Amino acid sequence: MKPITRRHLLHIASAVGLGVSGSGSVKSATLQDHITLSFGTYGMRTLKLERAIQTLAQIGYDGLELMTAPNWDATPANMSPTRRQEARKRLDAEGLTLTALMENLHPSREDATHRTGLERLKQVVELGRALAPETPPLIQTVLGSGKWDQVKDLFLQRLADWQELAEKEDALIAIKPHRGGGMSRPQEAIWLIDQLGKGSRIRMVYDYSHYAFRNMNLENTVATALPYTAHIAVKDTIQKGTATTFVLPGESGNMDYDRLLSMFFRGGYRGDVCCEVSSAVWRQPGYDPLVAAATCYRNMSTAFTRQKIPRPH
Repeated sequence: MKPITRRHLLHIASAVGLGVSGSGSVKSATLQDHITLSFGTYGMRTLKLERAIQTLAQIGYDGLELMTAPNWDATPANMSPTRRQEARKRLDAEGLTLTALMENLHPSREDATHRTGLERLKQVVELGRALAPETPPLIQTVLGSGKWDQVKDLFLQRLADWQELAEKEDALIAIKPHRGGGMSRPQEAIWLIDQLGKGSRIRMVYDYSHYAFRNMNLENTVATALPYTAHIAVKDTIQKGTATTFVLPGESGNMDYDRLLSMFFRGGYRGDVCCEVSSAVWRQPGYDPLVAAATCYRNMSTAFTRQKIPRPH
């Protein structure tokens, strides 16, 4: 296979007509000179938001991705106006960027459930704007289970309404292909985005852990996904017999983060790289979110340094 060059990557991006900055809204979609390294509070379920902010800043992260799904500490219903204001002050004081809000919204065939999901999406957008009004975070989610050929039309129909809401709210929504989901490959997310038309407010989350051990190599998936990618999640996949499971990024030694970072940066990506801790990890007895966050930072920050990828701090 011929090496994929920077010129080739940028040609792909310009041909598709999509930027690759990874910013959370159209207003903030300006090309930066760096990539942020963040940690997702999906891996900190036992901690309050305020403690998470302090901890991640002390470790050295540039930002955080906030889990906002129901039954989590920072779900919109738990974030009063006063708490939102205080959280915003804490983020500013610690120099942390709120890079993304993680949701778990699945397109539904039931109209009533769909309307409830739209209202929830609006609440999450409003929370992001309250916490980071100058650079609102994007919202990322998987789309749920099913077989692609059976669910793609439903996904497209419901995403059209998500896009309409995002246009009204000046928001950006990033959908993540999931190895166990109805949308599980970069090409499937791209099909949905292309169907929604040029300038779509729907983009993609790149997460190679969902492509590993599925006959999809790193170089090809990066080249395919790059023009559509607004957010990057990182974690490792390991194989146990015929099954796969997730571990912390850098823990397995089988994931080439140097190559991933280099390809995305050379291709023009200037968004966030978020360390994601799978529930397969944080549900284990004895799991310590502080140790996990420190381990992820050590593994990923050294990859940034080796590849000379600039960060904001």
